[in-house]
Amino acid sequence: MKNNLHCLSMKLGDLCSCSCIKVTCLGKSLGYGMACFYRYLIFKLKPFWLQLCYFMCISFMGFLVLKVLKPRSSNSINPGPIMAPANLDMFFTSVSATTVSSMSTIEMEVFSNAQLVILTIIMLFGGEVFTFFVELQIEKSKLIIKRKEIVENVSIVVHKEDHCPRINELGEFAYNGSSENGVRSFPVANMNEPMAVTISTPHHDRSSNEDLKYKSVKYLSYVVLGYLVVILGGGSILVIMYMRLVPSANEVLKVKGINTETFSIFLIIATFANCGYVPTNEGMVIFRKNSGLLLLLIPQVLLGNTLFPAGLRFVLWVLGKFSKREEIHHMLKLDKKISIKEQVGYPANEVMISTIHCFYLIATVLGFIFIQFILFCSMEWNSDGLDGMNSYQKLIGALFQTVNTRHSGENIVDLSTTSPAIMVAFVVMMYLPPYTSFLPLINDERSIIGCCDQRKKRRRRTLVDNLLFSQLSYLVMFIVLICIIERNKLKDDPLNFNVFNITIEVISAYGNVGFTTGYSCKRQLNPDGLCKDMMFGFVGRWSNVGKIILIVVMIFGRVKRFNLRGGKAWKLSTQDL
Repeated sequence: MKNNLHCLSMKLGDLCSCSCIKVTCLGKSLGYGMACFYRYLIFKLKPFWLQLCYFMCISFMGFLVLKVLKPRSSNSINPGPIMAPANLDMFFTSVSATTVSSMSTIEMEVFSNAQLVILTIIMLFGGEVFTFFVELQIEKSKLIIKRKEIVENVSIVVHKEDHCPRINELGEFAYNGSSENGVRSFPVANMNEPMAVTISTPHHDRSSNEDLKYKSVKYLSYVVLGYLVVILGGGSILVIMYMRLVPSANEVLKVKGINTETFSIFLIIATFANCGYVPTNEGMVIFRKNSGLLLLLIPQVLLGNTLFPAGLRFVLWVLGKFSKREEIHHMLKLDKKISIKEQVGYPANEVMISTIHCFYLIATVLGFIFIQFILFCSMEWNSDGLDGMNSYQKLIGALFQTVNTRHSGENIVDLSTTSPAIMVAFVVMMYLPPYTSFLPLINDERSIIGCCDQRKKRRRRTLVDNLLFSQLSYLVMFIVLICIIERNKLKDDPLNFNVFNITIEVISAYGNVGFTTGYSCKRQLNPDGLCKDMMFGFVGRWSNVGKIILIVVMIFGRVKRFNLRGGKAWKLSTQDL
């Protein structure tokens, strides 16, 4: 009996040992497979496909988590039980948050506190600054691998006196020998006679360049992370203090049953990421008289998108005043004879710009804001949207509204009541890319944002290049397609469903802004007794196919920088043919 038990225990021990070995081998295999897959992704896939996969993964993961979490049981508008949103509407919201478009088909007060937290994380991951940070991490990984592959064959004579040469973790060859006539001598242990061997070592010049480039990308990633933490952390603290100290703002959250901390952090991240979502159904309209809150949000809108390159360069300039690190001055110098991609890496193509271009960019952004501000004040000063506000509140509200037209999408007025001239100006602003600069650049050849540093190099056009349309052409196609799909509603409900409102919705989705004219039951020509005004976007009244098309538009708009020069093969005249 004892022998049997002993044999059984031995077999169990062997089985466990074999199982552990198999699990260990399986873990190593999986780890190696993941490493190979990651290496394939970062080296083989183009940046466009990498970003597209990134946004789609976040969208699907966000949708699944939002679907698992339960919505609120009731809200301030509907005291009764709230129906769970449809799957398509939930996925639409997840994509909208990921692409920071803030297009809505669901009332925001439907979401529970846990769902608001998830939306906050999704918006953070989809924001321009965080996406740039992720791109820097990928670039850093690529540089680490490349540094180990930059090698040259060197003839080596080895001796027995000392230790073998070694390679450090950066792929650089460490040795203690001498060099004469291009042949390097390395001491090696346990050798009877000197022996000539061939070994690979990094080329000195390329290695030093790659080393500086790696340090620059690494340091820049730390700077961007600090930029994120300081602005978001400081902004959240200020908004929390404001919401607690100002009775009118605090009362709104109490009535709606929204947690102050959740609201403040959600609002700051949404504003900084230029998403435009607000946890209240009315958006920022309900806070239009809280000028202090609007003033706190305006810098977040600018520093998180249109003025991010200028803000980042200012931070690097300040750090350069207190530090003599080579990589800081390397990034600030931006040699005109060398492309930004070669100096810092691909992600910095649009963000790392020269000092003179920073001034041009700031002037352009402020110029657009000033023009819109004057136009808005002159035409909307006595409008219903600003009714009940004093002059100071109107000025701050008008400034906040015009700042948000380029990519944030938070508003303090009902856009359906805004004059057509204002809406046309808003549409133009929504269409422009975030880092647009129209001012003349005299000496800086690389400072035109959105253009590649290889502008002068003529590449042979591939079939795909020739088939690409311009951005405007794609938008026209989307608008026509939606008009075809919603043609019955265009016929039966022309005051709500018209080409102008659809155009605003599509361009707002493409520009990842989130402005919408909404839908009003009062504008129906044939009133429907079952119609109920809901506080979400115009797209919420579209058919499912129309919503799916707008999802495509939002994703297309988020990666539009990869096709800003599309349509070059299409000629509108015959003079060059």
